[in-house]
Amino acid sequence: MTSRPRFSVVIPCYNEERYLTDALLSLRKQDFDGEFEVVVVDNNCTDDTAGVARDFGAVVVTEPTPGVCNARQAGTLAARGEIVVSADADTVYERDWLSRIDAGFRADERIVAVVGPCTYADGPRWGRYFGRGLFGAVNAVYRVTGRAVYASATNIAFRRDAWTGYDTGLTQGGDELDQLRRLRGKGRVVYDHANPTFTSGRRLARGFMYNVFVSLVVHYLLTYTVNRITGRRVFGQAPAFREDFR
Repeated sequence: MTSRPRFSVVIPCYNEERYLTDALLSLRKQDFDGEFEVVVVDNNCTDDTAGVARDFGAVVVTEPTPGVCNARQAGTLAARGEIVVSADADTVYERDWLSRIDAGFRADERIVAVVGPCTYADGPRWGRYFGRGLFGAVNAVYRVTGRAVYASATNIAFRRDAWTGYDTGLTQGGDELDQLRRLRGKGRVVYDHANPTFTSGRRLARGFMYNVFVSLVVHYLLTYTVNRITGRRVFGQAPAFREDFR
């Protein structure tokens, strides 16, 4: 009988062949000494994302319905691990990333999730300052209140038996804000500011004004709020970013 892995790292992908190798290499180098699996979700890829994933020994799941929440839902349903970790293809992870998450869960069996920040690994300097300021504020709130008010979808780990599913009617924010809200309703969520992930700054390529006022305010906050309140997709998915700084 095959043993159950401690972790399942779920990576949704839409044409991420260029980035996925670095992500999987960083996961292969983890110093965690337990068993973990990587689940890559092919969300209508037209490149060789699935082939790259299989070359690294990842489990490949196909999800034909577009959207990151649909992809994460499919990946989590396929996951065998006790703990599912939400990750991304354009992100890399320090060697002790999983070990630190594991230690967070082992500190208290009542903990249902361990979440953390992300930092931009490249891109314009303002983006790095923006990320530091955002998660600095999240950390300050957590230290005062004990409440994790935000986490990056590149860095959310949760007990499989505490998971109630992703709201696949949502677009932006469904795999971060909404999932974090659901997890807080199931138990204690720990925010570990010292265990970041390192993600691509390609989403910042269109400049400060576009990213703050269009991407953040319109495509993210407004879309999430309206779609969640109405219970349907009033606003659709923001366009995929394919610019990069390589």
